[in-house]
Amino acid sequence: MSKPLSDHDRKKQISVRGLAGVENISALKQDFNRHLHFTLVKDRNVATRRDYFFALAHTVREHLIGRWIRTQQHYYEKDPKRVYYISLEFYMGRTLQNTMVNLALENACDEAMYQLGLDMEELEDMEEDAGLGNGGLGRLAACFLDSMASLGLAAYGYGIRYEFGIFNQKIVNGWQVEEADDWLRFGNPWEKARPEYMRPVHFYGRTEHHADGVKWVDTQVVLALPYDTPIPGYRNNVVNTMRLWSAKAPCEFNLKDFNVGGYIQAVLDRNLAENISRVLYPNDNFFEGKELRLKQEYFVVSATLQDIIRRFKVSKFGSREIVRTDFSKLPDKVAIQLNDTHPAMTIPELMRVLVDEEKLQWDMAWDICVRSCAYTNHTVLPEALERWPVDLFAHLLPRHLEIVYEINRRHLERVAAKFPGDNDRLSRMSLIEESGQKRINMAHLCIVGSHAVNGVARIHSDILKATVFKDFYEMEPDKFQNKTNGITPRRWLVMCNPGLAEVIAERIGEDFIRDLDQLKVLRNFVNDEAFIRDVAKVKQENKLKFAVHLEEHYKVKINPNSMFDLQVKRIHEYKRQLLNCLHIITYYNRIKKEPNKQWTPRTVMIGGKAAPGYHTAKMIIRLITAIGEVVNNDPVVGDRLKVIFLENYRVTLAERVIPASDLSEQISTAGTEASGTGNMKFMLNGALTIGTMDGANVEMAEEAGDGNLFIFGMLVDDVDALDKKGYNAHEYYNQLPELKQAIDQIAGGFFSPKQPDLFKEIVNMLMHHDRYKVFADYEEYIKCQEKVNALYKDPKEWTKKVIYNIAGCGKFSSDRTIAQYAREIWGVEPSLEVLPPPDDKQ
Repeated sequence: MSKPLSDHDRKKQISVRGLAGVENISALKQDFNRHLHFTLVKDRNVATRRDYFFALAHTVREHLIGRWIRTQQHYYEKDPKRVYYISLEFYMGRTLQNTMVNLALENACDEAMYQLGLDMEELEDMEEDAGLGNGGLGRLAACFLDSMASLGLAAYGYGIRYEFGIFNQKIVNGWQVEEADDWLRFGNPWEKARPEYMRPVHFYGRTEHHADGVKWVDTQVVLALPYDTPIPGYRNNVVNTMRLWSAKAPCEFNLKDFNVGGYIQAVLDRNLAENISRVLYPNDNFFEGKELRLKQEYFVVSATLQDIIRRFKVSKFGSREIVRTDFSKLPDKVAIQLNDTHPAMTIPELMRVLVDEEKLQWDMAWDICVRSCAYTNHTVLPEALERWPVDLFAHLLPRHLEIVYEINRRHLERVAAKFPGDNDRLSRMSLIEESGQKRINMAHLCIVGSHAVNGVARIHSDILKATVFKDFYEMEPDKFQNKTNGITPRRWLVMCNPGLAEVIAERIGEDFIRDLDQLKVLRNFVNDEAFIRDVAKVKQENKLKFAVHLEEHYKVKINPNSMFDLQVKRIHEYKRQLLNCLHIITYYNRIKKEPNKQWTPRTVMIGGKAAPGYHTAKMIIRLITAIGEVVNNDPVVGDRLKVIFLENYRVTLAERVIPASDLSEQISTAGTEASGTGNMKFMLNGALTIGTMDGANVEMAEEAGDGNLFIFGMLVDDVDALDKKGYNAHEYYNQLPELKQAIDQIAGGFFSPKQPDLFKEIVNMLMHHDRYKVFADYEEYIKCQEKVNALYKDPKEWTKKVIYNIAGCGKFSSDRTIAQYAREIWGVEPSLEVLPPPDDKQ
């Protein structure tokens, strides 16, 4: 029998990692050694692992630069319509491996490092995650950048270069503790500062109305310094740009009017201006109306629009000569996508620039604005909708408030003309909410100021039209679209699960990586014994690898033959981690009751961050860790049930755990999760889903076949009916003995013997004011989990369902999503053209 291949040798055989030619390897080694030599300080002749990482990153980056310059040159020559994706969040994770995948350098780099006596995975582990996002919305933006480059769109991601990203989560005595994420501490090898494109951004001040127009005067200025990061497409030699703005105080900041002795303080006060890009607000699906946040939103919008207009006016590469002055052509050359309402200030700011600075007539300017902008809605939760107090606006952005009032005046005139006498409708549709403190409804502003509005899954888009934006839909039905979210198969299959990517490529070739619809061909292999065996084997290897990772990093031992049951996402009541907890407790109680029965062994892993100010979410984490303390130390249960809280869930941890999971928990109350994207990542990586008919789960069931997901629970109509009738938690509590037992254990201190009433607030919430109706879905959820257990005992049938799921993933590629945005919203055509490589002199 041949001896098993080493990890290194096995990787070499994975074709999707790119070919490793001899010349290629020797050139990479030379580049690496050159970078290492220049990276090292003269008086330090011993290289650290971090030095090796930076040398490798710079070596790989060199392969990007020529392509980057050539791509931008190509855009200037062809002058295509450009797409501007504006987002307050880009949750990028690590860049090194993704870049190697997209440039087909992975095997060559691996071999070069191996020959130099280095381990590539160890070097990759030195990289910090770029955690400039909270969760789904920020990660979606990152997937979209990958797809826009891979589809050859002239696209730019614009956001903020936060000095501190999403906090690092530590679990201390079972509680979440936040730690600042100082991700730039050692420098970022992928970014390039571009001080030559620095832009002024104005705040505060007042307005002056003159015969020749309006002036915004006496403002405070903050400078926006851009940092560019290259975004490579998948093996097409396209490299696009993500431009993130950093706040800088101007040199004269606070110095004009300082008195004697005030100089030191004036210099220290520069921090106040620079705080704008200091830290990401850590809320997911929750609006916090703080002045600093509004400053961040306007900061990114103002700097970005200056860049867009500069680029529109100048057409040829490297030239600053103004050639275009006819703004009526702007919508033919510019498409702006607003990722949620966070960049909503784009609309009044574009109007301000066109009317006040470029002196266009209002009607002309408004037409340009609407035809250029489009808005993506990400949530229907009322507490997440941005509603800024008018007085804060008046103080910070006085001119924009005037413009919003004028937009609203004209908007309400149009509504009144179409629905005469309907005063209720007028007040519902106003951009200004008059009840209580006057507020600006930013979603209404986005709808009125955009030519397209989309939800992010079919059910979500339908809910928008039927409920939250019903009045707007009745006014302009053609504005409303659906664009079901997707994920990039480069990061979420080829990069994080090369074993599975290879098993697929052996059967159907490699083209599925750029055309994920081809996965449907795998339906032909659903009864192929060898394929079933290969898919199961890859899953088992991934589970073993993750078990080793858990033991090394968390000192936790788990049974790799147990079902890996995962719920990883932000902690939120609507995502119902509490329903998962109730299943764990019920399963625990059943094992305790009949310890000699053949139970399906499970390792339940729950991970995710709670917003620092979200008390209930933090208590949910404490409950999960408390349940783990009891269950994991009960000798009767042994390794048939383990409960692990995965600390500091982030992109890099997702890339490790998703390929290793068997069961994906997508159990939000129907009508609350707009789409979800984690659900798609699990599906693509060979996990089965237990879930409600919510978000993209609905479409996943349609694509994979209804019987191949474990669907349970109320539908949206059932939830509405229960709301009308009145949800009474006590009814369920009294009728379901196992539910009652679980709740009584939580309430009675079974899981917190030292503090018996630790969880009384959670129990009180579940019993008296649970907006998400956990108990109403409990019984069906438990029954559905029994079906999961039964199927897991039949590995072959389980794996067949896995294959149907993988085969149904084509729709959930972000390439499909972006192609739809391009054709149906932005008016540009995706291209699979491969640009010539930079060394090709044609």
